[in-house]
Amino acid sequence: MELSDNGRALYDGFAEVFAQEAADSPYNAYYDRPAVLELLGDVRGRRVLDAGCGPGLYAAELLARGAEVIGFDQSGDMVHLARERLGPGTVVRRHDLDAPLDWLPDAEMDLVLLALVIHYLRDRVAALRELHRVLRPHGRLVISTSHPTADWLADGGSYFDARHVEEKWSCGMLHHFWRQPLQRWFNEFAAAGFVVERLIEHEPVEEMAHRYGEVYGKLSREPGFLAVRLAKALPSYG
Repeated sequence: MELSDNGRALYDGFAEVFAQEAADSPYNAYYDRPAVLELLGDVRGRRVLDAGCGPGLYAAELLARGAEVIGFDQSGDMVHLARERLGPGTVVRRHDLDAPLDWLPDAEMDLVLLALVIHYLRDRVAALRELHRVLRPHGRLVISTSHPTADWLADGGSYFDARHVEEKWSCGMLHHFWRQPLQRWFNEFAAAGFVVERLIEHEPVEEMAHRYGEVYGKLSREPGFLAVRLAKALPSYG
């Protein structure tokens, strides 16, 4: 995942600011979290891996809905915040998703959540294969990321370009992420052994209109994020 020049995770030093904003921001609280939680469905009694858990905002929702959650993040600062938020009963580890999940056995998890993380990874197919490995045969992986058309319109060039993009956020963090057309995302899912069960293009929840009217208007006209629910591909015979 993304590292700064000194080898630290780029969210280190920005985790507190990010956590405060994401708790009630239009794109997180009223856009991505509702969408991916709906895709995950009923999580009562299910083992859920929150991969790239950040400050634990998604994990807290999953725990409140009755899931057993394990979280990890590359950023030590994020891990600290997640542990504070989730309490001692929830396992939160520091781990880089670009490395194997050697601390998790095969077929251990019912669900995996990868919320707004995949576009940071250096080798997305390798990471997806690891998540495939730790999922049970009928498990599901839910992924959210920026919408390819939103990336293209913001960045210019050809829609079919696949490359790293750099942005400077208002908090001062230099943000690097990978952008590519939709077909390349789907090709990577297939290469890792997944099939797409459902695709959604995020729509803002109604509450956003009262809190963030301008953003609500924009996101009601054009998508900013998309999410997919992936299932393990069935083995072929013959």
